[in-house]
Amino acid sequence: MSQKVLYFDCFSGISGDMTLSALVNLGVPREYLLSELKKLPLDGYRIEFKDDQKKGIWGLRADVILEEEPHSHGQDHDHEYSHDHGHSHDHGHSHDHGHSHDHEHRNFAAIKTLFQESSLSKEVIDLAMRIFARVAEAEGKIHNKPADQVHFHEVGAVDSIVDIAAAAICMDYLKPDAVYCSPVELGGGFVKCAHGMMPVPAPATLEILKGIPVKTGAVPFETTTPTGAAILAEVVDTFTASLTMAPEKTAYGIGHRDTDIPNVLRVFWCKPAEEALEDKSLEAVLVDCNIDDMNPELYSPLLDKLFECGVYDAYLTPIIMKKGRPAVKLSILAPLEKEEEIGKLILTETSSFGFRTSYVRKQNLDRKIETRESSLGPVRVKSLYSKDEKIKSKLEFEDCLRISQEKDMTLPDVYRILGGEVL
Repeated sequence: MSQKVLYFDCFSGISGDMTLSALVNLGVPREYLLSELKKLPLDGYRIEFKDDQKKGIWGLRADVILEEEPHSHGQDHDHEYSHDHGHSHDHGHSHDHGHSHDHEHRNFAAIKTLFQESSLSKEVIDLAMRIFARVAEAEGKIHNKPADQVHFHEVGAVDSIVDIAAAAICMDYLKPDAVYCSPVELGGGFVKCAHGMMPVPAPATLEILKGIPVKTGAVPFETTTPTGAAILAEVVDTFTASLTMAPEKTAYGIGHRDTDIPNVLRVFWCKPAEEALEDKSLEAVLVDCNIDDMNPELYSPLLDKLFECGVYDAYLTPIIMKKGRPAVKLSILAPLEKEEEIGKLILTETSSFGFRTSYVRKQNLDRKIETRESSLGPVRVKSLYSKDEKIKSKLEFEDCLRISQEKDMTLPDVYRILGGEVL
């Protein structure tokens, strides 16, 4: 069974809202996410999704809109270290909603109660609590307090609660077998917090990312928030700068600030490279050469030998070479393991001095051959399938030819009769 691997490419950092955007864009149904969030006893917000782009890269942007006490854009808020939305230092992922944030001084214990009173699944609640615990423990260490006693706006604000709950819901829906992540870009410069100007990364972010590979300096702003860092620290199995995988589906979560690099979070499904290489039915070698000085009588036995060798296909194409010379192009499509044998056949069975080789991806329908009874006798029928759905069927030519000879009938008549009876 193929392994489902989820990869976070954090070349422009990560925040809670970008995680939500990217995972929904990857395949979590919006309706499912919104219905699950309603199980949390929390109101006063709505989520708006829209297509957006940064530096020409299109993806999905999610805004958590707070519905109480509107105020002007860009209003400063005194809070603890980096908030994921609309905060005064306006880092690379800030929402800047234009709505008041719920600045109740919720502590970690109160948030536990909020989730325990919800009807979310145990798996979602457990993951959300582990992510919140990462932030609470980091803040507690910085402020020299037990995690349960930390009062701070970061995990107390509605939008951050929604981001973390949404991340847990999305991860539970996707159910990856493994999660990988690139080194995390933190940005640079300074960030304005309740205690004054702090260097990027903010203390809580740096505490959460202990032992995790990071990079800095891509832009002079904060690009990774405590919420984004805590999500990664909890869900990622392996951090690596060198990914040996075969990507299968890519999605982008769009940030809010315009920076010199695309302000996006890229995520993709992939499978281990070994699995891709083992999928021989989809990998093939294409070998071809031009021939202008060979006896045409030799082509037929050459094609016979190639098919006996086990190639997928072999064919001849008339071409005109330099100086107007007519020639033939020999093309051979074959399994990868036949490459050496085919090369030897070309050099020994043709007048060519060499050949060209390229590697291609071969896709074909699954096939099944059945023998069916008809008024003209037994005939084989080849049926072609895609994921167990029959796409088309055709009569085997050799059987039709045999019947036409045995019955002294024309081939068109054989096809007409058999086609009406067995297809």
